[in-house]
Amino acid sequence: MRLSVIGCGHLGIPHAAAMAEIGHEVVGVDLDRAKTDRLNSGQCPIHEDGLARLLATHTATGRLRFTTGITEAAAFADVHFLAVGTPIDADGRSYDTGQVFAAARALAPHLTRPCVVIGKSTVTVGTTGRLAALLARLAPAGDGVDVAWNPEFLREGHAIEDTLRPDRIVAGVSSQHAEDVIRAVYAPLLANNVPLYVTDPATAELIKGAANAYLGMKISFINGVADMCAAAGADVQQLAEALGTDPRIGRGSLGAGPGYGGGCLPKDLRAFTASAEALGAHDAAALLRAAGQLNDSRPAAALRLVEETLGHGVGGVKVTVWGASFKAGTEDVRESPALAVAALLHRRGAAVTVHDPLAGPTALAGHPGLDYEEDLEASVKGAELVVLATEWPQFREADHERLAGLVARPVLVDLRNLVDAGTWRAAGWTVRQLGRPAHRSARRSPPAPG
Repeated sequence: MRLSVIGCGHLGIPHAAAMAEIGHEVVGVDLDRAKTDRLNSGQCPIHEDGLARLLATHTATGRLRFTTGITEAAAFADVHFLAVGTPIDADGRSYDTGQVFAAARALAPHLTRPCVVIGKSTVTVGTTGRLAALLARLAPAGDGVDVAWNPEFLREGHAIEDTLRPDRIVAGVSSQHAEDVIRAVYAPLLANNVPLYVTDPATAELIKGAANAYLGMKISFINGVADMCAAAGADVQQLAEALGTDPRIGRGSLGAGPGYGGGCLPKDLRAFTASAEALGAHDAAALLRAAGQLNDSRPAAALRLVEETLGHGVGGVKVTVWGASFKAGTEDVRESPALAVAALLHRRGAAVTVHDPLAGPTALAGHPGLDYEEDLEASVKGAELVVLATEWPQFREADHERLAGLVARPVLVDLRNLVDAGTWRAAGWTVRQLGRPAHRSARRSPPAPG
């Protein structure tokens, strides 16, 4: 099939490359000529595992190309994916769908034959209907333009894996034709028994918002329980392991930490809360708001643990923060809890050096007041405290014995419960972990006999 993907960012580039991988001819559209030139040369402007290989492979064969010309895309394809950004609105609550409607307005005059426009972006419920009305009015093909919503469920750093081997595909459609086209687009994946959920557009829009809102609430829940564990002298890791064995709950996203961040969960929880209010579901909105408020409190909770570990405030303390990206596997620092912690320590008077295996340059652009060090060992030289804030495997595997000889004081505050505290303590480190007792490492007991 011939597809266009409009919008070449964290969503559009992986989707375009994955569609080429499963056999389609794809043209990606973006207004940034420098970006499209770079993509056409097979260079990857974002970090996603496996993406660089797919770009290089399929741009070389011509199956995948990029352009700034919306007219070219309309002439080439009969299926158009909208993958533009939907940042949080100026009110800080709902989605700004301006880019979605701008892309549709730019595309509409060139839609001279029947086609299907498929939204991928996360949007407010009701967007599909408004977009369909707009295209029916502006496109020469009129009612021959079907609009469907096919939300993405991608984890940053794993977008290719999640596109080629998704746990589900959701199609919000208003016609049999749109459903048939989506089935044809994803036929190679459906052949591998990936479940397809066909719904009306409003349900598809709400499914995406509900999924991320629930994940946000689950993360906030375990972080709230971590506060309780800290007050009671209990161990949140052991608690989460036991809790996660319940099939109704599951272990995923029950890792206590400095909170969730990135370009999806924070804005999706806010926007879903606003949707609940707009729909009159005020009790649901109150529950969602509480999850967001607890997440907002995580940097302050991290600061309390740091000061408790030091026995005093952080003013004048030389601190190394390991981690700048909002999670491991990406260079994305949007609403990063690691940087929020680093910035709070800096505001309280600490001399902060940040090290991240990938995200240093993007962090520097947004937080130029902090110091950065590319080398892990160099980052801790002379440090009086190391704060582990992003769950990069490089930090778990760091040579703690060697590092103990480089720091001024071997003190680690592990906000991700990532390291084996007992091993580090044996090497002379003082280790505190979020929601866990000061001198007890978690042990998973075997099941009782019989």
